[in-house]
Amino acid sequence: MTHHLVPQIIDLAKPLAQELNLELVDIVFQTNKKPPVLRVDIRNRIADTSLDDCERMSRALEAQLDVAEIIPDSYVLEISSPGISRTLNTDREFISFKGFSVIVKTFAPYKEKKEWHGKLQSRDEQAVYINQKGKVIAIPRNLVAKVQLDGCS
Repeated sequence: MTHHLVPQIIDLAKPLAQELNLELVDIVFQTNKKPPVLRVDIRNRIADTSLDDCERMSRALEAQLDVAEIIPDSYVLEISSPGISRTLNTDREFISFKGFSVIVKTFAPYKEKKEWHGKLQSRDEQAVYINQKGKVIAIPRNLVAKVQLDGCS
């Protein structure tokens, strides 16, 4: 069921997205979370949706929501692309999404973990490389089950 504030948020977000040459795809207000999460999915009309697109929409919408005071309590604003949570498979995708936040899931634990979060650095025949707070981690490729974009929030 759609939250009763979503139509008002759409009225604010749609013209902002158009000004930024973006398309508003979906809005979900998850009030079952603490704090509640307002998730807005956007799509770039001309090119692949980028992290920069998400950041521009986030700044613009946050400013408008603050002025309009539609949401009375604190909340988390997440701007994403409907395709942003997809799994990376091709060399082109690994090159295109270098620097993006990813989740690397392994078949078996590597250094006692089966899920790694970081910024994608690269992939070669031996490993998938991610950066965690300035430290490059090489996760053996034969252990990697999935590399997925972590979204842009």
